[in-house]
Amino acid sequence: MALNNPLSRIGLNTGKILLPIALLLGAGVIVKESIFYAEPGYVYHVRTITGQEHAVSDVGYQFFLWGRWNAWKRAMTVQSEAGAAANMEYAEVEGDETSANMPPLNIMFLDQVDANVEATVRFSIPTDNEGFLQLAHEYRTPANLLRTALMPAFKETLQATASLMSAEEYYSGARTEFNSEFENQMNNGIYLVRREEVYQDSGRKVRGSANVALGNEQEEFGDESKVVYEVRKVLDEQGTPRRKAQKFTTFGISVVDARITNMTPNSRFVERMQLKQKASADRAIAREQRIQEEEQRLLAIARGEREVAERQAMAKVEQIQKTTDAETDKQLALTSANKLKEQAQIERETAQINLEKARIEAETQRTLADAEAYQKKAILQADNALAEKLRTEVEIHKLWADAFAKRAVPTNVFGGGGSGSPVGSDAETKAFMQMLTLDAAKRLNYDREISGK
Repeated sequence: MALNNPLSRIGLNTGKILLPIALLLGAGVIVKESIFYAEPGYVYHVRTITGQEHAVSDVGYQFFLWGRWNAWKRAMTVQSEAGAAANMEYAEVEGDETSANMPPLNIMFLDQVDANVEATVRFSIPTDNEGFLQLAHEYRTPANLLRTALMPAFKETLQATASLMSAEEYYSGARTEFNSEFENQMNNGIYLVRREEVYQDSGRKVRGSANVALGNEQEEFGDESKVVYEVRKVLDEQGTPRRKAQKFTTFGISVVDARITNMTPNSRFVERMQLKQKASADRAIAREQRIQEEEQRLLAIARGEREVAERQAMAKVEQIQKTTDAETDKQLALTSANKLKEQAQIERETAQINLEKARIEAETQRTLADAEAYQKKAILQADNALAEKLRTEVEIHKLWADAFAKRAVPTNVFGGGGSGSPVGSDAETKAFMQMLTLDAAKRLNYDREISGK
């Protein structure tokens, strides 16, 4: 009868429906409280209901049996940057890029110059079961690890690195060395150092100019020595620098990367550096001007030397030309003299030859004359110079005949016949000529007869 009751049937049907729902709800609760999904890039600290714990680094669904778990990022980042407020994110929050953010840290360099530094350090935690559980037992949460270990080490190492050098050294070219030392000390520990005062002597003595009587020979009153502070690393017996170990390394945490991204010194140092840069620029300009003046001086000297060389070359050319002309004139004079000498020699030889020839000719003429004279003498001796006497007589008669022919007589001659006075008649003239001929014959006194043998 009960089974035929409609209410009984409804209750039975409801029970059949609720049972699977309850089973599903129970399974959902079991899954929710016992299973989670392990994301990549995290290490999970799992504690079960039975008191067991282990590290989970695999990706996928994991069973923790109504226990508890929390996530640790495999790599945690501590970063200081401009515009960031002091903030520390829990490592369990997924999607965060950094684990701890903070504003730029103020550090003090060796020369008491402070600066705001921006830096980033990335740490890697261990993933093996033993090392991770030791880390989890010590710090319990990633926030504790960041707050008590990683961030203090970050700040302390930054300041320790700044104490190794001065700000002027950093901005004068030691930035790479600063970054290297920071990463080295983050990995291997902070150097133990000792700050010492060192007396530096520039070696350049300062002289006064107050005593006018001394002129340039002033007395020394001091030097440019100064006291500087140096940081020396403390060495062990083997000469290796001693270090303060980083505590986080004992838990297997290592530094993946350490970088200095920005360094901003205080305004006073910036002004000083600007003045120094200006002074350095002025020195550089003055140095360049000095070099330019030196180059101009050298150029002037070179130009003067070139002009002197040109003048010397021109003078040398002129001298060579004059020497050549003089040598040419000399050679021409010598040639002319030799020519004249040779010509005189030739003329002398010619004269000698002519003289010899004249002498020979004279000798010949003399010989011929002697021969002719001898011949004439022989002839004269042979005919008593009859031929000559006859020629002389002929010449005399020619003269008388010519004189007679050219005598001036009148056409008509009148004279007395009885007085006997000469009137220039032909008979008178002929008689006169005969008398002159007789007189000449007497004078010649030669015999017209040819003598016989």
